[in-house]
Amino acid sequence: MTTTHNPTSARREDVSAGRAGAADVKRVNRLARGGETKAFYKTTEFVVFVVATLGVLLASFLVETSGAHEDYFRADQAWLYVVILSVGYMVSRGLAKSGSRHHDDA
Repeated sequence: MTTTHNPTSARREDVSAGRAGAADVKRVNRLARGGETKAFYKTTEFVVFVVATLGVLLASFLVETSGAHEDYFRADQAWLYVVILSVGYMVSRGLAKSGSRHHDDA
């Protein structure tokens, strides 16, 4: 009779026997659920992205022309910054998910 070694089940046995640390318990729980990344709305990157985007758009709206000077922070410039923030957010999420495992049931 041949037995195969399954590291995940061995980790679960270690956890159930109380020989693993808290970090191991969290890792095994994440693996059991099937993914290692959080939902997008629970991440710090998303919160920072939303706050920064609102800040850029609000700043563009509030900055006005004064006297003979033209608009310092035009709408097209603000939207360019929003696009840059969006690309940065997508890259950060891509890097976060690059190491995670995803299993399709389909």
